[in-house]
Amino acid sequence: MLPQLGWMIQQKYWICIQYCGLIPPPVFCCHDLAMLPAPVAPPPSSRPPTPSARAAGLRPEEAPGLQGRLWRGNSLGCMAEPVLASGFAALDAELPGGGWPLKAVTELLTPQAGVLEWRLLAPALRQWWAGAAPAAPAPGLRRSRPAARMPVALRSLLLINPPHTPHLPGLQGLGLPASALLWVAAGTPAEALWAAEQAIKSQVAVLAWLPEARPEQVRRLQVAALGSDAPSFLVRPERSGTQSSAAPLRLVVKPGDGWQLAVHLLKRRGPAHDGWLALPAAPGAVEPLLTAARRQAQPQPALPATLPSPERLHALARPVLHA
Repeated sequence: MLPQLGWMIQQKYWICIQYCGLIPPPVFCCHDLAMLPAPVAPPPSSRPPTPSARAAGLRPEEAPGLQGRLWRGNSLGCMAEPVLASGFAALDAELPGGGWPLKAVTELLTPQAGVLEWRLLAPALRQWWAGAAPAAPAPGLRRSRPAARMPVALRSLLLINPPHTPHLPGLQGLGLPASALLWVAAGTPAEALWAAEQAIKSQVAVLAWLPEARPEQVRRLQVAALGSDAPSFLVRPERSGTQSSAAPLRLVVKPGDGWQLAVHLLKRRGPAHDGWLALPAAPGAVEPLLTAARRQAQPQPALPATLPSPERLHALARPVLHA
């Protein structure tokens, strides 16, 4: 076998030299293995070996460096970015990270703009101006790191293109200081988008009403929000829920029973949200005036299944009126 293999190697050299003018690389046969240099062992590393996540008994999303960046599709995501508690325990339990994200835009889809978003965002905005850290997480809820503290004097809320003139006494009744509100009346949708983008880049809290924003424009705002530590909210019509959006969090807000808000999470980092949340959102100035019965939904009177039709007499059976 070895003589035949050597003859084949010689033929290979002769064909390459005669027809190609090239010399092929050397081929080592089994009897040439002793001529190979001994393998060199790699130098020992000075760092101790790092145990893998599997060896440490951790799940992949709990591995060092991946916490908050890797999550399972059937579990609620834990955001590595800071969050701001919403002020509603039931809502925080459904939000990834336990609050409103600060390095992302949040879409609020409402049937009528200028009515419900203030009652939903007022508790979080009060906390934002107070400079307090988010509340303690609920049992079993993994919360991301708290929001970065910013001097209270520098915190302001930019109102871009609101559908109605802001009513300062009403906003003060919600606990929002009038001195921190900045109203931007944009003349065109393009000016409103430009103002929202510049405000987000300046790390200012933004509440913008953008009924005509297109998906690529929302994506541009989302990219700008990645470098901001202030909350950014976009109020859009409810019909916009059928469009694609780069916002990682989208909510549908409708009036509920009594003074409650009906909230449905249309999009979030985690499993799909089923049903609606009933959030008690009576204004602070109105709540002391409401009785316990007024805070709850008023039962509607039950209507009969079929209403009795009025008796109709035949034209010939009607009594004759004499003059």
